[in-house]
Amino acid sequence: MDWKIKKFDELTVKELYEILKVRAEVFVVEQECVYQDLDSKDENAYHLFGEDQGEVVGYLRILPRGIAYEEAAIGRVLTKQTYRKKGLSLEMVKRAIDYILDDIGEDAIRISAQAYLLKFYEGFGFEKTSEVYLEDGIEHIEIYITGCPSNININLITNKQGVR
Repeated sequence: MDWKIKKFDELTVKELYEILKVRAEVFVVEQECVYQDLDSKDENAYHLFGEDQGEVVGYLRILPRGIAYEEAAIGRVLTKQTYRKKGLSLEMVKRAIDYILDDIGEDAIRISAQAYLLKFYEGFGFEKTSEVYLEDGIEHIEIYITGCPSNININLITNKQGVR
C-alpha cells in the first residue's frame, strides 16, 4: 500500500480523478446517497489516500480548524468495498490523527461520523457529543477527541469493521 497525504493543489489530475471516482462509487452508488459531494472544502483540505497499484482504495480528508468546525476535522472516510475488513480503515484513521497532531499541530478533532461506526471511533478515544441525526438520509453522530495521544496502537483496537 502506498500512502500519500497531499494538499489539494499538490494532487495530480489522475489522483484527483481517482479520489472523486471512489467517493462517488462508495457514497453515491453503493450507499445510494445522492448529495453534493463537491462542497468547496476540498480545496482547503489535506487528502490522505492509500493506493494499490495506482488505484485509490482508501481515502479521507483532513480539514484544518475553521473549515467545518472550530477544531480540525476528518471526513469523507472510505474504504473501497473489496479492501474492507483488512485493517485499512484503522491504519488510515491512525495516520490522519498523527498528521493532525504532528504536522498541523492541532490537539482536538471533531468528526460527523456515520452512527454505526461509533464503536470503531471510540477505539481511538473519540467520544460522542451529539445524539444521532440524519445527514443526507443517513444516521450520523458527532464525535470529538482532545489531547489526542500520538502513539495510538492500532493493534489494541479490536474492531476491524471497514469504514465505508
